[in-house]
Amino acid sequence: MKANDETDLNILAGQYPSIALVANAIKELEDELNLPKRTEHFVSDLHGEYESFCHVIKNGSGSISQAISETFTQQLSATDQHQLTALICYPEEVLSHQGEGVDPERLCSVQSLEHLVIICRFFTKLNARSTVKELIPANFARPIATLLFEFQTESDFSESCHHILNNIAASGSVKEFIVAIAELIQKLAISKLHVIGDIYDRGPGAHQIMDMLMKYHSVDVQWGNHDILWMGAAAGSEACIATAIRIALRYTDLETLQSGYGINLLPLAALAVKLYGDDPCEQFQPKVPAEQTLANHDRRLLAQMQKAIAVIQLKLEGQIVQRRPQYQMNDRLLLDKIDHVAGTVSIDQVSYPLIDQHLPTISADAPYTLSEDEQSVIEQLKLAFTASKSLQQHVRFLYSHGAMYHVSNGHLLYHGCVAMNDDGSFKTFKVAGKEFAGKAFVDRVDTLARQGYFSPVGSEEKAYGEDAMWYLWCGEQSPLFGKQKMATFERYFVADKTVHSEGRNAYYDLRNEQESAKKILLEFGVNPNNGRIVNGHVPVKVKKGESPIKADGKLLVIDGGFAKAYRGTTGIAGYTLIANADSLSLVAHKPFDSVDAYIQRGPQVDFDVECVETISRALKVKDCDESLEINQDIVALQSLLNAYQTGLLKQQ
Repeated sequence: MKANDETDLNILAGQYPSIALVANAIKELEDELNLPKRTEHFVSDLHGEYESFCHVIKNGSGSISQAISETFTQQLSATDQHQLTALICYPEEVLSHQGEGVDPERLCSVQSLEHLVIICRFFTKLNARSTVKELIPANFARPIATLLFEFQTESDFSESCHHILNNIAASGSVKEFIVAIAELIQKLAISKLHVIGDIYDRGPGAHQIMDMLMKYHSVDVQWGNHDILWMGAAAGSEACIATAIRIALRYTDLETLQSGYGINLLPLAALAVKLYGDDPCEQFQPKVPAEQTLANHDRRLLAQMQKAIAVIQLKLEGQIVQRRPQYQMNDRLLLDKIDHVAGTVSIDQVSYPLIDQHLPTISADAPYTLSEDEQSVIEQLKLAFTASKSLQQHVRFLYSHGAMYHVSNGHLLYHGCVAMNDDGSFKTFKVAGKEFAGKAFVDRVDTLARQGYFSPVGSEEKAYGEDAMWYLWCGEQSPLFGKQKMATFERYFVADKTVHSEGRNAYYDLRNEQESAKKILLEFGVNPNNGRIVNGHVPVKVKKGESPIKADGKLLVIDGGFAKAYRGTTGIAGYTLIANADSLSLVAHKPFDSVDAYIQRGPQVDFDVECVETISRALKVKDCDESLEINQDIVALQSLLNAYQTGLLKQQ
């Protein structure tokens, strides 16, 4: 909303054509400034676990069940409270449920509708009226608006409200109404969602998570290393494509690739059988989740495909390292260090026996050159990735709603790290002859990641940006990686585990110190005295006693193991950080089995809450970032009001 000149005033006058409308709009905005701070939810490292993530979002990280418990302590039993929670989280599933313990007829009663309205009112009072109106489903816009805004207390029902609910009950549209108000409650429970990286890989539902985020009412994403890998693949980086496919094969996660994005792996399968049909590929056996069964012949094929794409990946990575010497990654050039006769490889001038010596496409003369068949396969895969409509839509969303970092109400959000030296100074990196460190470097690579996707195909800018995205996936100073190397070759081909170690940036030790956290906050323009860093990337070893709260509360790590692959490390099933008007809390989630199990099981506690900070003076919207835009809107409207009052503009 602007009113910088006469043109802006005329445009604004089209929206507010009278003094009364302008005055009312100003009052609504001033009232909004005095509302409680809106609830922000922070999650990280989802890794394709769609159902678990979906459950956390649908129940507001437990806030919906807590609201029901607070509101209906005397009126509803614990079992009834759980059924009401389940109805809000999964209205369609509950109303069509055939199992024991669920009474759809009672849940469709007028009394049940009243309970839903009361809970919706509970969350309505935490949001601006304009926000609520925008979120109300169109098919019930008028009745829901009346039910939510015409009351003195949350449990108050005027004659008109009772009349509306009775009409809904008599009209045969109860189920549709329940779905509408349940989904509205879900949206109001989370005013803003921050996803701090790693939506992709490991679990089978990354594409479903992306579909969900694209429809979400308010969300931003801070890119993770697994996200940038898929962004690079979508841009056409062959090294990123090969890596994304290798990881999917390694973890038997083909759902996103094939069903989500329509990537045809048959050319790779044909190449794998041709090259490695008689090869046991023991080092490339897929990691099959306990709940998944895989026939031996399928397991064998996946291993062969994984080896085929791993060799292609290593060659393509070597090509990048050779053409980008500024990356300083010559230690990753190992294919030319292989002695094919002796069956060894030289790493840091030490010779190690190869545990897999069947490498028919790696020649001693040109180890990083793809064979004709390998080149054909990667070109077909590149075409599939760049032509996938759904993948491109998802990646464009990551660009439009995402970045390397974000600052929200004193919270600095980023996935990985800010590269540091042992002495706590920021590591420098030379780009195009200029040195970058700290925030400047993070800003620079954010630009390069966009350049790699949006620059014209065939341009040097695009090629440079694509290689930068690969570097962000695995480069030593990448803010998304934070390790000294990615030991892909060593882990596949060398038994000695001393060369498997990848090391990590000094940041991961320094982030335990308040001084370091404050230095980073200051670097990114955040007040170091009351600001905090919210971080992901490295799973918190909760079961071993590690705390997610670092640097005396200045840094919070919220990678709690959404991915099943990491739950053995964390001992929980994900974290949510919740920032509202009067507190900052960490919620540790327990594993989610299924919707049916959740509906039937009865009252149980799904989460553990740890209060990080209690805010002595409850925050209001006027204390938050969004107040800047609201105040600008008020100034613009006051200019319009003045124009009407002085006769500069005529009311309509």
